Amino acid sequence: MPSAHLADRGVVRVSGEDAKTFLDGLVTCDLDRVSPQAARLGALLTPQGKIMFDFIVFEAPSEIEGGYYLDVLKVHAPELAKRLGFYKLRAKVAIQDLSDSLAVVAGWDDPKPADEAGLVADDPRLRELGWRAIVAAEDAAEFASVPADEYHARRIALGVPEGGRDFLFGDAFPHEVLMDQLQGVDFDKGCYVGQEVVSRMQHRGTARTRIVPALYEGGFAAETGVEVTAGEKTLGKTGTGAGGRGLIMIRLDRAADALAAGETIRAGGIPVRLEKPTWIGFPFPGETVPESSKVG
Repeated sequence: MPSAHLADRGVVRVSGEDAKTFLDGLVTCDLDRVSPQAARLGALLTPQGKIMFDFIVFEAPSEIEGGYYLDVLKVHAPELAKRLGFYKLRAKVAIQDLSDSLAVVAGWDDPKPADEAGLVADDPRLRELGWRAIVAAEDAAEFASVPADEYHARRIALGVPEGGRDFLFGDAFPHEVLMDQLQGVDFDKGCYVGQEVVSRMQHRGTARTRIVPALYEGGFAAETGVEVTAGEKTLGKTGTGAGGRGLIMIRLDRAADALAAGETIRAGGIPVRLEKPTWIGFPFPGETVPESSKVG
């Protein structure tokens, strides 16, 4: 059972009698779909619809005082707690950064740890990612059977981006980082911060920029943050890479035009081939769109 301690992840707890309604009015995911048995990908957005923080939401059972635990990039945990506090007003909630006392671990292949280990759930983004858990910090070493780099190599190979690694906070919309494909946005829930912009992108299909997986020629991925080009045009920038695979954020229309013109897409100067995972539902560059699905 390979598992890794994700030491770069922290934990923010939101508890109290108003915790559910408080969070549900702020984040992209529907808290009705979060339970002690089911975690959920979510984000807190700016009013303009851009991602300030992405996280995985766990719910603790009532037997251990309940509350919601947000698995977030550790360096941003204090700022997330502070930002949530801005919205608190008269809500009966307590917000705590518990990153010093709790740790995040991830594993793949069965079996999952027993519930006694901590808060344990299937990774809500993609079944192939395995399971994820929040445990006591002193117990994290028990789950470090492989380095965290192996987890990230698996995540990258599956095409799943993470904030702070594959995109900058405050710079990307949920659609651009595939949250709509990874169950991170519930379009049938009530209002939340930034909802109007996200709903408009969904209904108008205006997400032209997306993170997509790429296979690097030669087996070595480019460094993060360098340009992706085709001919003289810039298509986007690279995210993380491992094992000759990587994630790149590109303009889909420009990539499609480049492929149609027979141009090579390069990331940091290295030729790449775009690869569409089976779980992605939007039209991919180089893919033939059936006439019946075209508009106009």
